[in-house]
Amino acid sequence: MKIPKQEYTVEFKELAVKRVKDGQTAGAVAKELGLIEQTLRNWVKAFDAGKLNGVGVKKVTPEEMELSRLRAENIRLKRENEILKKATAYFARDVL
Repeated sequence: MKIPKQEYTVEFKELAVKRVKDGQTAGAVAKELGLIEQTLRNWVKAFDAGKLNGVGVKKVTPEEMELSRLRAENIRLKRENEILKKATAYFARDVL
């Protein structure tokens, strides 16, 4: 089973980076905040480059949002259809 990727807000990232910039070591800050030290170092590099992004920073058009919603609904409906097919086959077997 895949472990879901942990996502952090921009504010959380900026707070963590600020603590490193204020003189604390990346290792100490990472341990205190429950982060992997390399993740925090990557955030510091991104902050210095002006590219520290948060969750969902990518621009998503309304069309992409609708397409994503429809794909999810399509998957859900396919699962429901498979359940109904199996139930129909099960109950049809009892009738004969």
